[in-house]
Amino acid sequence: MKSLLKFSDVVFLFLFFFTFTACNNSDPVSSTDSGINPFSNGSLKRNMIVVMSDMHLGSDPVYAQCKNNLPALENLIKKIRVSPNVSELVIAGDLVDEWYVPATTNTYGGNTQAAFVSSLAAANSGVFAALNSIIQDGLIKVTYLPGNHDLGIVAASIDGVLPGVNQGRDALGVGSYSPVGLPKIIIEHGNRYNFIASPDPVSNQSIAPGTILPPGYFFTRIAALSAVQGSPAPVDSTPVVFPNTSGGESQRLLFNYWKTWFVTLHLFPISNRFDENIIVTNINGFTGAYKIKDLVPYQLSPGGVINVNFFNGIQDTWEARQTRNNVSVHIPVATAIDSANSNTFIDYQSSLQYFMNPSSDKRLVVFGHTHAAKITAYQNYANEKCVYANTGTWVDNNQNNSTTNFVVITPQSSEISTQTLVKLYKYTNQVVTMLDENSVRF
Repeated sequence: MKSLLKFSDVVFLFLFFFTFTACNNSDPVSSTDSGINPFSNGSLKRNMIVVMSDMHLGSDPVYAQCKNNLPALENLIKKIRVSPNVSELVIAGDLVDEWYVPATTNTYGGNTQAAFVSSLAAANSGVFAALNSIIQDGLIKVTYLPGNHDLGIVAASIDGVLPGVNQGRDALGVGSYSPVGLPKIIIEHGNRYNFIASPDPVSNQSIAPGTILPPGYFFTRIAALSAVQGSPAPVDSTPVVFPNTSGGESQRLLFNYWKTWFVTLHLFPISNRFDENIIVTNINGFTGAYKIKDLVPYQLSPGGVINVNFFNGIQDTWEARQTRNNVSVHIPVATAIDSANSNTFIDYQSSLQYFMNPSSDKRLVVFGHTHAAKITAYQNYANEKCVYANTGTWVDNNQNNSTTNFVVITPQSSEISTQTLVKLYKYTNQVVTMLDENSVRF
């Protein structure tokens, strides 16, 4: 029990680095002004790039995370469409959400992924109509990148609801993108650096051939079930695991992985027993209904060998996952597991992977994923100024943090006195508020 108490001191508020929590949003640096036009550069030049992410559009309003904000999202996209200065809209992941679905719900309802995405587009018809209007106009390029909540959505399913959209994918389930002519800007969702939320094409292949679903998928299904059940009093308890002191590094890491499950199941209680087949899948290679006990590490005797059924050996395959996910600077597995709850760790990857990486020439990095909108300046390995921006989210409830966020990039001109401008906004009640801004010359 002593080890459990020590762990609770570190409590991972962990899960919803990838679903619906966030930390430490930037304070507004300008007052609310209904006259702000974030899509105007004061000229006739069409060069502004708008980046948005984490809309988390769902197929069922009973549990969809973006409902109240849908009208604002649709309205903002329409404003982008009529701007003479916007050249591109980049959707940096988690547009389509096939993770935040109660565990007992058949996500596809016995149908195909394409049919699911089509029904989701119909449930959010105003937003998709606005996006398709931009694409059909042909004046503003629309680019889509996958996030973790849509990492299993294949390109054809997106093409089916956004015909003509540009897609940026560089590995199975992840993508990064530099706008044409701007190679020192890089945009991605940011989840590829997260132990719980990055694609896992290594684990569970004998159970679900071809799957890339990471543990975060199952965490999110349980969290969604807890929400629709009203966070009930739990009827079961997480099997207690103790460190296997003679088991070596792999067993120590698996114990740390168990701790993430311990916290998650306490944060998101459900009214089902852990040995019930309640997690209905039929998605991304999985075909059955599974137990929570299939997912949680266990041991047959206190301090003995720790085992787990699903994601067996996940603590030993992180290097392979990073290689498959095109991670440039590999993160030690112990650091990855221990930092799985940390938004600031994801933010830091902008510097580690790009600014402090001598193999990278990127000077402006944009992520989503954390739901914590911000702009931060860094120095790179050559002591040059760099800028990182996080696009925030559009979910209705983001605890004490901002929502309805977006980033606008205005590239520098050939004149040496100009800077690439990066501005972070929120859009509420048809009023634009600028939260932060910075600039960089490259």
